[in-house]
Amino acid sequence: MAYDPKKLLSTVSRNIVARRKALMWSQQDLADRSKVSRRMIGMIEGGESNVSLATLGHIAAAFNLTFTELVSDGDGDPGRGALPPRGLRLWQGSQAGTRVDLLQSFPASRTVELWRWTIAPGDRYQGEPDLPGYREAVFVIRGELTLELEAGPTVLKAGDSLAFPSDRPYAFTNTGKGALSFILNVVA
Repeated sequence: MAYDPKKLLSTVSRNIVARRKALMWSQQDLADRSKVSRRMIGMIEGGESNVSLATLGHIAAAFNLTFTELVSDGDGDPGRGALPPRGLRLWQGSQAGTRVDLLQSFPASRTVELWRWTIAPGDRYQGEPDLPGYREAVFVIRGELTLELEAGPTVLKAGDSLAFPSDRPYAFTNTGKGALSFILNVVA
């Protein structure tokens, strides 16, 4: 599952343009509905911006798509996309071994996404607030996760889990000495 940010951005760009045009929305319509600036929408559509996972989530929600439908290569049809069997790499950190793979996403009465995260020692992922009402739950498989929330940091070790509202700033940091792996469940 090689990480190719240019291919991912190209796929996302193509899917956003196709969906926006199918709905006969302008870039401003999408910006208003997603709470993402029109300038950022234009940059993403033009393949000129390294877009955050939270921003993609806002755009998917505005389109009433799952995250998977927005980021998967479905030949320009975001409704036809599917994840590869081992997931889709959506982010890599600055150190070898840090990555974010989307494993599963499925519509339910609400959208639920299942992610596998791996973060190398000393690396950190700064999350952006999701839309109101979003919640996330983490389950640490290996290592030590410092979850930084508004109330302060919480250290979780292998076997620990915690659910939290993700419509506020948060960060995941590997403060341990070894690799960190955890499962993240997002409910919209």
